[in-house]
Amino acid sequence: MQLSRVPVCAVLLALCWIVTFMYNIEVVDSAKSNTRIRDVQTRKNSSIHSKREELQVTPSEDVQMDEADVDKEKPKRKKSPEELLAAKAKKAAEKEAKAKKPKPTKKPKSPKPTKKPKPPKPTKKPKPPKPTKKPKAQKTTTTPTRKPTVEEEEKLLLELGWDTLSPTESSKTEIKDPDQEINLNKETATAPLIKAHDSDYWDARHEVPEPGLIPEDKKPPGSTDDPRIYLPIPEDTSSAPPAVTAWYEEYDYADLAAKKQEEEMEKARKAKEEKAEKLRKMLEEEAEEEEKRKQTLPPAEPKKCPPLGLESHRVEDDQILASSMSHHGFSALRGRLNMQSSPDEEDVYGGAWCADTEEKEHWFQLDARREVEFTGVITQGRNSETHNDFVSSFFVAFSNDSRDWTVLHDGYAEWLFYGNVDKDTPVMTEFSYPVVARYIRVLPQSWNGSLCIRLEVLGCPLPTSYPTENDVQPTDDLDYRHHNYKEMRQMMKVINEECPNITRIYNIGKSSQGMKMYAMEISDNPGEHERGEPEFRYTAGLHGNEVLGRELLLLLMQFLCKEYNDDNPRIRRLVDGVRIHLVPSLNPDAYELAYEMGSEMGNWALGHWTEEGYDIFQNFPDLNSILWGAEDRGWVPRIVSNHHIPIPDNFLNGSVAVETKAIIAWMERTPFVLGANLQGGEKIVAFPFDMQRPARVDGRGNQPVLQYHQMNEDTWARIQRQNEGALRETADENLFRWLAMTYAHSHLTMTETYRGSCHTDDITGGQGIINRASWKPVVGSMNDFSYLHTNCFEISIFLGCDKFPHESELAMEWENNREALLAFIEQVHRGIKGVVRDVDGNLLANATISVEGIKHDIKTAPTGDYWRLLNPGEYRVTARADGYSLQTRLCIVGYDATASPCSFTLNKSNWARIQQIMAQRGKKPRLATNSTGSPDGRVGVESTRSSAAPQNERLRRLRLMRLRKLRLEKMKGSMTTVATTTTTAPPPTTTPSTTTEATTSWFHSWFGGDSVTTEDYNFEYKIDDY
Repeated sequence: MQLSRVPVCAVLLALCWIVTFMYNIEVVDSAKSNTRIRDVQTRKNSSIHSKREELQVTPSEDVQMDEADVDKEKPKRKKSPEELLAAKAKKAAEKEAKAKKPKPTKKPKSPKPTKKPKPPKPTKKPKPPKPTKKPKAQKTTTTPTRKPTVEEEEKLLLELGWDTLSPTESSKTEIKDPDQEINLNKETATAPLIKAHDSDYWDARHEVPEPGLIPEDKKPPGSTDDPRIYLPIPEDTSSAPPAVTAWYEEYDYADLAAKKQEEEMEKARKAKEEKAEKLRKMLEEEAEEEEKRKQTLPPAEPKKCPPLGLESHRVEDDQILASSMSHHGFSALRGRLNMQSSPDEEDVYGGAWCADTEEKEHWFQLDARREVEFTGVITQGRNSETHNDFVSSFFVAFSNDSRDWTVLHDGYAEWLFYGNVDKDTPVMTEFSYPVVARYIRVLPQSWNGSLCIRLEVLGCPLPTSYPTENDVQPTDDLDYRHHNYKEMRQMMKVINEECPNITRIYNIGKSSQGMKMYAMEISDNPGEHERGEPEFRYTAGLHGNEVLGRELLLLLMQFLCKEYNDDNPRIRRLVDGVRIHLVPSLNPDAYELAYEMGSEMGNWALGHWTEEGYDIFQNFPDLNSILWGAEDRGWVPRIVSNHHIPIPDNFLNGSVAVETKAIIAWMERTPFVLGANLQGGEKIVAFPFDMQRPARVDGRGNQPVLQYHQMNEDTWARIQRQNEGALRETADENLFRWLAMTYAHSHLTMTETYRGSCHTDDITGGQGIINRASWKPVVGSMNDFSYLHTNCFEISIFLGCDKFPHESELAMEWENNREALLAFIEQVHRGIKGVVRDVDGNLLANATISVEGIKHDIKTAPTGDYWRLLNPGEYRVTARADGYSLQTRLCIVGYDATASPCSFTLNKSNWARIQQIMAQRGKKPRLATNSTGSPDGRVGVESTRSSAAPQNERLRRLRLMRLRKLRLEKMKGSMTTVATTTTTAPPPTTTPSTTTEATTSWFHSWFGGDSVTTEDYNFEYKIDDY
């Protein structure tokens, strides 16, 4: 109401002055204000940029309602003409400003009125700004015009609310000049209109700036300070509320490039993510398809089944059938795995089944005789020295009636299996799933050379099937599995811990690779040789791939320990009466090689030799040639003995395996009586000689000429048979035959030779035994060396056709061999035993024990005791030792389970003095003559120089005639023996009385050796070397 009191002219004057003043200072202050606004806007650019989404929203309904309420509260009045003029000018300025403003790229949509946007939750509610005091109305008194001070201007601006970029209350009207507003809009957009400060509302975008941030405006030089310009301008209450400036009018267009770049980067990132997502989905789909494919295929690990027994001959001949054969030697029976051909394979025995190539269809069939689960086959090429024949691909078919056949199918086509790439290496082909059938056929499709194949079939019996008569159920609770070097050592350690009172573990040496050759001693007093207790040995593993003997000896260790603890009378008698040595592996290096390949997968030769390439069984000294050469010269037994033949000096320095040297040293320090080495590849027992003797020759190296024209046919045939036997037989031929038959006939299946041997027809005559020299002669065998160099009688036991049987067959093989192993040990008590002493009771070591009629002697052990294996009967036995008179006794061998005692007591002789005299006289006898000049008639020994020359010549001729006669008798095979001792009392309890006859019949032939010429004898070893 104060305005009505002011004169109208004064009001008009004030308004004109104000308009003029504002127009003048607008040009000067526009740059300053623009700079000030830009500085403030730069500080707030970050917050404005992050809140663009919120700024696009138009003023909310609350703000509009508040403004409406404020307008309603103000009283309505009639506008004056000046106010109308000012309003029209203001509208015109706004229209001009709007026309000059750039059009926005996109007009934001107004918010939906139905949904009220939620204000942001402040972290801390700011205190509302203190309200400014309303300026008091000035009285209408005329005062002299004066220039306002700076403090007054600042106070007036603060009261008018011009210290902020935008008004804080919608009810207040900005005092602007239209031109000034246009200029400001050109430089920068005005700040958005916000609602008045409310105690319940706070917005971080519109904080009250701190004082001092906006720099003070400098007054233009022509400005005047009139206090009337600070008077408030009345508002036009009738007009509409001032328009709110849109948010995009205040947008900083300098950020458009950055925004576009960000959008492009965002698009590129999204495209890259989409591409990666597509790739990931594609990989996931492929993985799912692979997983589904794996689920549809059969399991990765096929069922493991043992072989049916083609190689081990558990499958009989009538179960095998083939489509055809090239000729008789290559029938279906030759199609067993590892079948060996004969030397002349084209004659009778071929090394595989070979089909007739003129036939259109080829197949090899097996009848299992019951339904089984077939899981695979093992194929092999032809065994031949000249041909390289094998099957490279084949089909497999099955049937239950041998008429309707089904070829194994993989779901798409008939399953073609790939076979061999050489003739020796076995290849295992496993089916993806087991097939239940009775018959199986292998259908060759491609081959190298001729169509020849050897194979084995893998299959498991059905759980509901009943055992056949050939199935042997084990009765002993033992560890039936294969043991490598570490497991074998652990097994022997466990047995030693279970039976420490009867077992001892030791090693006889090391292999070329440093592995120890372990042995286990089983005795009532292990570690010590007891007088009167014989020594026995079982050895195995001479060839590393012949593993059945190794496992049998480990099973024998377990059995003896278990039965001894269970008080088995037979086992206790055996352990208490014999010192048993068991060596399961004499070639550990080769066994590890064969064990790595596994059963059925090693060929016939893999692991046969040592690491250095030696066959241990044939790596011993050849003592046979030395003995036979001495016999042909007539040096046995005077010069060369028929037993304990020494090893040549140069042998151990030659090509000898490390294992062989260790075995020889073990044989020499232990007085073994009986032994056997366990081998494989055949089912037979072989006894010495293993080397075949060459034809006999005379003293000049020529074969004796026999007058066959003076003999009839019967006599000639008899001599030929005798000569043929003499080429192979030992002096103890009958005893070796008995020992071999003991094992063969105690074995459950070794004498079942009606179906032939493993690789050929039966060569034993149904007995299961054979002389090795007549079968497969070898030179320098372990058996011959043991017989000629030690007291031990040793044979070779070939346990089966399969060198490396499957683990499932070990129980059956133990049942087949258990009784034979025990019965052969008990044969060590067959014969005679005793002790050789002198009259003072001293034990005589290395005394010779000879049996009349047997040209093979033995020696006593270091403890003076001996064991001589003999068949039942009566024998004249002689004991002799250096420096003692020989003694002969009549010893009787019965059928008892123990050896017959036969001891000797020897008297000292003057033979040592005789040897001394012979050494002094050059080993020539001197004639004793009476001295013609001797008055006392004493007999003196004079030199033969004084003898007549004709007498010496006569004596020389007599000695030569005697030697020729003896040699002729030896060549005819009839040797006369001169008895040097007489009666021995028949009762063994009485002490025999011996009388020595003075004779020189054997003595004369000793000294005629220097008249016999032996330089033309062509032989590898010379007796002079020994």
